[in-house]
Amino acid sequence: MEPQLLHTVADGIATVVIHHPAKRNAMTARMWRQLPPLLGVLAEDPAVRVLVLTGEGATFCAGADISSLREPGQDPRSLAVAAEEALAAFPKPTLAAVRGYCVGGGCQLAAACDLRFAEEGARFGITPARLGIVYPESSTRRLASLVGPATAKYLLFSAELIETERALRTGLVDEVLPEGELGKRVAEFARVLVSRSRLTQAAAKEFASGRTDRAAYWAEQARGSGDAAEGVAAFLERREPRFSWTYGSESAGGLSPKDERGCH
Repeated sequence: MEPQLLHTVADGIATVVIHHPAKRNAMTARMWRQLPPLLGVLAEDPAVRVLVLTGEGATFCAGADISSLREPGQDPRSLAVAAEEALAAFPKPTLAAVRGYCVGGGCQLAAACDLRFAEEGARFGITPARLGIVYPESSTRRLASLVGPATAKYLLFSAELIETERALRTGLVDEVLPEGELGKRVAEFARVLVSRSRLTQAAAKEFASGRTDRAAYWAEQARGSGDAAEGVAAFLERREPRFSWTYGSESAGGLSPKDERGCH
C-alpha cells in the first residue's frame, strides 16, 4: 500500500492513521496535502464526535519524508504548517495516540492535537537544528505554549529526543500507558468524550486556545441549548444525559464557529 492517510469512523470516533510503515510513517508531500481536506470532511460529518490521530504499527510518525519533499518549488515547511493549522483548528476534541517515534513533523502534528496519550518507550523530538531549518513561528509558539519556553528551547536548540517520563513531566503528553495498553485506554477515553456535552467541549476548546471574543456567543448558545437542564435532570435521575447541542445547531441567524472564522 502506498503512503497515505487512512481513516475510519465508528461510534462517534474518527481514527486517522498515518500509514507509511516503510519509513516509520514519515509524512510525504502528498500526505501533508491530504490532511487538511480530510479534516474538513470529518469536521462536517455529524457522526464524528472525537478525532484520534495515530500511526501505523509501532511508530507514530518519524517526521517528513525528505525524499518526497525535494521536488522543484516544493516548500515542505508550508505543507506541514498548513496541516498543523488544520488540525489545531479542528472544532471537535482531538487526541494523538503515540507509540514509538514522534519526531519532527510528527511531533508538530501531535502538539496540534488537544491531548496526547503515549505508550511507554515512545520518544519525542523536534529536529530542525539537525538540518539548519528555521522552525515555523506558529509551530514554535504552539510548542512553547504547551511545554513552556525552557522545554521548547531545549527541544529546538538541541534536537535531542526525550523519553515519555520527561514528556509527561513537561506537559508534552497527558498520559503514559504501559506497553500494550494504549489502544484500550484511548478507546475508553474517546468514548468518555463522546458521552459529554459537545457545547461544553466546543466552548472550552476556543477559550483554551486563547480566543477572547466569543464569551457572549457561547453564553447565548448555552441559554438556547437546554444542555445544562438536561445535565442536571440526568444527574438527579441517575441516568446518562442526552445532550442536544451539536455543531451547526446554532440558533437561527447566528454564525457557526466555522462560518465566523471565515469572516475574519
